[in-house]
Amino acid sequence: MAMAVGGGGDETPMSDINTTPLVDVMLVLLIIFLIAVPVAIQTIQKLKIPIMETVESKDKVENLLITVSTTDDAGRSAGDPSYEGASRNGECRVYFNNITPVTSDELAKIAYERLDKIIKREGGIQNMRNNPEKIPQVHIRGDVNAPWRCVAGTIYNVQIAGYPTVGFISTPVDPNG
Repeated sequence: MAMAVGGGGDETPMSDINTTPLVDVMLVLLIIFLIAVPVAIQTIQKLKIPIMETVESKDKVENLLITVSTTDDAGRSAGDPSYEGASRNGECRVYFNNITPVTSDELAKIAYERLDKIIKREGGIQNMRNNPEKIPQVHIRGDVNAPWRCVAGTIYNVQIAGYPTVGFISTPVDPNG
């Protein structure tokens, strides 16, 4: 790099680009990418629903039970003859109350209507805020092979419907081994 010191009587403006800020910005971006790239390339595929000891809970009838799975490699849904199990490449399948298959739009609509009936029966939102025990929860049972996009879409739909608490149901540990 060269630096103009002055003198010589030449009064023309300097037209060279100042590279110092450019280098500073590039170094900051390099550091950001060095930190962000390893975090961004981690995949959700390693996610497994935990197997853990469970204690029998006192479920409320109002709790919403949802099962999330996918079609198998041949495109068959759970319950179809010769269903081979969920595939990571399959289409998302959501079952309302663990039985009725629903689409994303139907899930949001049914969940909203169900929560609305419960709120009206309990005397309004203020009564439910005063007694948080009456607020229903969503329990999601997700297949181990169901991709995270299916589970996340289900969580999004029930939260849009107004359910504040979403939990996961895991497979209990076999006490016999």
